[in-house]
Amino acid sequence: MNKISEHLHPQPEIRTWLKGASTGAVIGAGIATTAALGSTALATYFARQIVVPPKRPVENLKILGVGYSHATPSEGEQPNSVRLPATCQTQIPGTYGLYFNAGTSFAVIGEIIAHSPLESSVLREVMSVHNGDLAQATRGRWSGVVAPTPELAGYKSEEIFLELPVGSAPAWLVRPNASTEASAPSAPASKTWAIMVHGMGAKRTETLRALRTTQALGMISLHMSYRNDREAPPSDDGRYGLGFTEWEDVETAIDYALEHGAHDVVLFGWSMGGAISLQTADRARNKQHIRALILNGPAADWLSLIEYHSNLNKLPLRIGELGVQMISKPRWSSFTGLKAPIELERLSWTRRAKDLRVPTLIMHSVKDDFVPVAPAIELARRSPHVDLVTFPEGSHTKEWNVNPERWHRAVMQWLEPRMK
Repeated sequence: MNKISEHLHPQPEIRTWLKGASTGAVIGAGIATTAALGSTALATYFARQIVVPPKRPVENLKILGVGYSHATPSEGEQPNSVRLPATCQTQIPGTYGLYFNAGTSFAVIGEIIAHSPLESSVLREVMSVHNGDLAQATRGRWSGVVAPTPELAGYKSEEIFLELPVGSAPAWLVRPNASTEASAPSAPASKTWAIMVHGMGAKRTETLRALRTTQALGMISLHMSYRNDREAPPSDDGRYGLGFTEWEDVETAIDYALEHGAHDVVLFGWSMGGAISLQTADRARNKQHIRALILNGPAADWLSLIEYHSNLNKLPLRIGELGVQMISKPRWSSFTGLKAPIELERLSWTRRAKDLRVPTLIMHSVKDDFVPVAPAIELARRSPHVDLVTFPEGSHTKEWNVNPERWHRAVMQWLEPRMK
């Protein structure tokens, strides 16, 4: 595999826009002036958007109608198509999930059947519906999740609990050859476990897309929850650490794997789960047991990412700078609610590529407009331990949804030789 799998146009050098944050210097008079101008409230809102977990996902996608295979559907028959607004998400090919009924019901949505530019809508295939009547739903939530449980993904699982520093947290354990299909091929059992770390605002369901691959490699997979994700207990401050605190929970998951027969582990991380995995590989006391990292759309450079979102929201430079200071400096903790500041420089791996020593595969869509691909490209160029596979389509962490075969093949080709 080439170090960077796709030919890309040269990317601009990542700018160090927050020199004060990068060097530990304080903006000082600039912050005082900003506060005096009444910008503190806006910077506080911006900073809290980054570190405050959402209370519940919002179902804000209109469901415009459904279709059936027959003109007169039988009682209880589920629709085979759904009409949705044509958005940047719903117009992308692939397989996705649609939550509805306040998250209690779920449908697997397939490829686009028709697109109506005049009505600004798309008609997509409905592959299955679980625990609800899609015909009665008026709103839903688009998701990269394609199965809400391992069993619905086709694999038997065990519910276990990890004793994290914040308390007891649920996890799924899926053993090798756990397919519910009797004809599924078996794979030799491996002593390398897969530990799955989901992203910001998501749950462990996000990680089930990797099951086909870990099963093919004979790996036990542990799909964990962690602090503040609405399944595990919250931290004392109820705030995200952006990876700066959550790595301690993954450290506990590694302990569990080692205590139950693993020789080593591979960390799979999505989005902020990528940042958490990188911190675990850097800071955990048991990090010597981490064989490799598989990262999907990772937040590999939080300073660059915060700059990107401040620009995206058309915030003045001073607001973005003040927001970073609120997250990273203890004297601003009362504005964010953080118990302790987050060292954003430590979470910005393009600036410390030489510190990354674990073999790492990054998969990232070039059209990801939430966590842009540029830091991943830069990290792959700067570190001899990082390989990058880019996907030409897909929104954030939905590379698998667009092309599951390519995702599976990329991981298999990269990881299998490293497991030997």
